[in-house]
Amino acid sequence: MATSSGKKNAFYAQSGGVTAVINASACGVIETARKHKDKIGKVYAGRNGIIGALTEDLIDTSKEPKSAIAALRHTPSGAFGSCRYKLKSLEQNQREYERLIEVFEAHNIGYFFYNGGGDSADTCLKVSQLSKSMGYPIQAIHVPKTVDNDLPVTDNCPGFGSVAKYIAVSTREASFDVASMAKTSTKVFILEVMGRHAGWIAAAGAMASSEDCEIPVVVLFPEVTFNRRKFMQTVKQKVKQFGYVSIVVSEGVKSRDGKFLADQGLKDAFGHAQLGGVAPVVANMIREDLGLKYHWAVADYLQRAARHIASKTDVDQAYAMGKAAVELAMKGKNSVMPTVVRTSNNPYRWKVGEARLSRVANVEKMMPKSFISKDGFGITKKCRDYLGPLMKGEDYPPYGKDGLPKYVRLKNAPVKRKLGDFKV
Repeated sequence: MATSSGKKNAFYAQSGGVTAVINASACGVIETARKHKDKIGKVYAGRNGIIGALTEDLIDTSKEPKSAIAALRHTPSGAFGSCRYKLKSLEQNQREYERLIEVFEAHNIGYFFYNGGGDSADTCLKVSQLSKSMGYPIQAIHVPKTVDNDLPVTDNCPGFGSVAKYIAVSTREASFDVASMAKTSTKVFILEVMGRHAGWIAAAGAMASSEDCEIPVVVLFPEVTFNRRKFMQTVKQKVKQFGYVSIVVSEGVKSRDGKFLADQGLKDAFGHAQLGGVAPVVANMIREDLGLKYHWAVADYLQRAARHIASKTDVDQAYAMGKAAVELAMKGKNSVMPTVVRTSNNPYRWKVGEARLSRVANVEKMMPKSFISKDGFGITKKCRDYLGPLMKGEDYPPYGKDGLPKYVRLKNAPVKRKLGDFKV
């Protein structure tokens, strides 16, 4: 397909589960693109991720004032809508790829910025290959985002630091509550957190306990096979020593037979087992084996939408990744992802790096063994040194007279369609 030369428009979309800081990355992309008007025309956003591209449901971000785009930096969730939709291979579904090219060509789009985790990195990689296989020049840059912190190459993923902070703070505060009631009431508190295969978020729960604030915390990682007998012994010992215990359990914890403790037999949009509900499973085990009174909670969407307690490190890095994505595109790069490179732990320093998408797509980064304590229920000093800087700093949103944070809602003005309907 032949295309006209000159200034091209950009397409930006958000993918997968949103975070407290994904909009900060959007802010970085849009603000930086606006500084390169000689090369980038308009920035179109996909309404509900890649689905917006396939259905030609585009949003014209140029209709938004500078103040609204700037406010994205302190607004949680996905301002343009996200989706869980993974493109199959070109051989399996050529129809969708031809549609993408058709939409990009119709709207003179030459830059593709996809903000998400492992599955969206795979989608971005496939789109980057379109220029070779279908003759349409498109620069595809992946913008890293995932609360699970499981993308390879990059030191950490924007979105994770704020979730880690939320879980650590929540575990500490709930532990204070349980400790005050343990004499005559609840002795065990269980908090269920996200993390299918990687226990990074669960590990953050252990940060609730520190040298100046010791708290009995037991962590159940996806990387450690659940041993019921050993777990009960540990819980019993903690309650005997402290009078209570807090348990942080990842949704992806598995038993010896390799099955998720929380597997409901359902599948999500990507074909993954639909998880959720491991906290009551563990709570029932404690009731059956130890007879202790418990309470449990599921952090669920609260953990990834908690912009009010976001880590400043996380906000800064999320914005930097969006900014760097545009700068990489301006350098002519394709099929790459900006990364966070840690250069020092104490004092904490980092810089922006770069990774080929072929090294990122469909690769999960698990918790290293050196980060998990020998008994399998806690974290090591090495892990603390890693997690600490990612949780540091406050970056509060502005608050209104009603005491609530002031978040922006964009106009999300639609771009006029030029093509026929397309169903996904």
